[in-house]
Amino acid sequence: MKEYKVGSLFAGVGGICLGFQNAKTDNACYKLVWANEIDEYACTTYANNFNHTLLKGDIKLILHPELTENLIDKQYYEELHNIILKEPIDILNGGFPCQAFSIAGEQKGFNDERGNLFLSIIDLIEMLGEKFYKPRVLFLENVKNLKDHDKGRTYKVIKEKLEQTGYKIFEKVLNTMEYSDLPQNRERIYIVGLLEEKDIKLFNMFNEDVISKFHNNKTSEDRINDIKNVINYNLTKENAGKYYYTKEKYPLYFISADEFEKTNRKNRINLDEQVNEMYQFYQCRRSMYVRKNKSGVCPTLTANMGTGGHNVPLIKVNDGIRKLTPTETFKLQGFPVGNGYNLPTKINGRAYPDSQLYKQAGNAVSVPVITTLSTEILKILEKNDET
Repeated sequence: MKEYKVGSLFAGVGGICLGFQNAKTDNACYKLVWANEIDEYACTTYANNFNHTLLKGDIKLILHPELTENLIDKQYYEELHNIILKEPIDILNGGFPCQAFSIAGEQKGFNDERGNLFLSIIDLIEMLGEKFYKPRVLFLENVKNLKDHDKGRTYKVIKEKLEQTGYKIFEKVLNTMEYSDLPQNRERIYIVGLLEEKDIKLFNMFNEDVISKFHNNKTSEDRINDIKNVINYNLTKENAGKYYYTKEKYPLYFISADEFEKTNRKNRINLDEQVNEMYQFYQCRRSMYVRKNKSGVCPTLTANMGTGGHNVPLIKVNDGIRKLTPTETFKLQGFPVGNGYNLPTKINGRAYPDSQLYKQAGNAVSVPVITTLSTEILKILEKNDET
């Protein structure tokens, strides 16, 4: 098998890595060499599922250990610096932090330190190019809003900086529900950068006539079957009670008509009445009203899901109403939990918090979409290397 070496920045819990790992042809595959992540909890989940090198820490300090003031930290980051530049890679991928550009946040863009982390990608490309050669392929993912942020100026800067390093840049916004079997409405921008002219000539994945071939046409029955594949309807209040919404736990979500007349509230919420269909997803919006997702799939999973508020997807099950479990949110992103991918149960000797798993699922990518795109890229690399 011809192997193409992959390095992964902002790896999170490994969604992009898993997508690349799953991509194969008869004679070629990707080899994950290293991944970088700063979040301690995400690192624990990642290390629980991958065996290659995980560089734990701030990518800016990994690339520039001289910026650290503490001697012990400096030695640590110097070691990581040597590892990340130990050998060349063929593909550099990353879902660089999106909070600075997301419509769910304050949209500060490059004025937010997280927005500037994109520049570390440029930095690493140049360092690899100086020592070995630049990665042949870039593969980046971010929120759909990146393209329109600051009236398009933000993405214009990002694209120009990538082009200045020598890459031809292609981008496409794809919705998970339309390009996989995952029942989740999740629009993301996928950015592919190609360095070599022979690869550029063959890349047509984002052309409408080509990408349309990967578009699914799901019926409502298809959606229900997809939902059954990710939601565990065998859970009950006895074995998963902490995920259930009850009047005892959330009295304001189960207000009767008589009770409502005695309050000053503008809207009445009663989940028993409003969350009334199986195989559908609902949200309690800002504690003011309940909304069913019109597309018949789960709304976009978010990083603050599971911490309360209006981002908690709710479902009707046989014995009540509950929110999604961490396992179900990971499955909605395409992680095969229990079948080769396992969520951690402990961290530093204590129970691993559900809130961190929800955050990780909300920050993750949809694995099957990554697999589809990386497989098409692999076919191009393999074909060009045969001639």
